[in-house]
Amino acid sequence: MTNKTDFKKTLDAYQAQRGRFRVVDVPDMSYLKIDGHGDPNTSPAFAEAVEALYPVAYKLKFASKRDLGRDYVVPPLEGLWWAEDMSAFTAARDKSQWDWTLMLMVPDWIDQAMFGAAVEQAGAKNRPARLDDIRLETLSEGRCVQTLHVGSFDDEADVLAHLHHAVIPDQGFRLAGTHHEIYLSDFRRVAPEKQRTILRQPVTTEPASGA
Repeated sequence: MTNKTDFKKTLDAYQAQRGRFRVVDVPDMSYLKIDGHGDPNTSPAFAEAVEALYPVAYKLKFASKRDLGRDYVVPPLEGLWWAEDMSAFTAARDKSQWDWTLMLMVPDWIDQAMFGAAVEQAGAKNRPARLDDIRLETLSEGRCVQTLHVGSFDDEADVLAHLHHAVIPDQGFRLAGTHHEIYLSDFRRVAPEKQRTILRQPVTTEPASGA
């Protein structure tokens, strides 16, 4: 029987505790990615992105098990979030201004050839509307600060404000990359007050350009 790897358990980057802000050195990781803009609650592009990512992810999982003898649990959905004015996340929470990249991590042994075959297979029947928008890329985040949030997404604002304006500068860091969320709970099935989400912020000790 093939051992099945669960990256949520084996990778330190997926470990977080509520109320603790931890510095983590995140290795380069490969992701299926798809971009969008707007309120995730109302944007058709957001739902279509989710519907496109999962078929490809599962085709890759099955191909890895069948062809390479390497089985794994499909990791949780993740998202990169940003806006021209970052107060749209912490103060205003103006979701119409949000840009995002939805992602599913894939093991580093998945290559572009396997990805291309998985996309083709996923489109053979009931082709997802945004299938052709998916790409396979490496994400390099490096040093990050992260914590576990338990509750609805709309309750993240105070945690993010504390992270950005207190925790990170108090440790001698500054924000250096895109806000990253890891959805340990399936938000389509879990009540908002019980949702578990890792909130991650890449940081640096380098001065801002022009400083």
